[in-house]
Amino acid sequence: MFNDWNDWVTVGAVLALEAQGVIAMRLMKIAEGGPEADAECQRMVTEKFAAASASLAAATKALATGKSFEAAAKLALAPIQRRVQANHRRLSRA
Repeated sequence: MFNDWNDWVTVGAVLALEAQGVIAMRLMKIAEGGPEADAECQRMVTEKFAAASASLAAATKALATGKSFEAAAKLALAPIQRRVQANHRRLSRA
């Protein structure tokens, strides 16, 4: 039981730190202004809805096919993790 708890805490902490980095990099890009800032704002909002939709779909499918709540939660978190990691890579290069 505690191993599962430790896994969730670790995953949550890593995701939170990476998301904070993405937020900081996005704020710097937005502060620069111009068309790239506008595009980043648009991308940010669009991605939120896409990630939320993918997360809901993954959890719904998992539960509908008889998977456990824990499995559904892991599958629901995966699209969000992928999006945060992709944004971190993209913004780090810029």
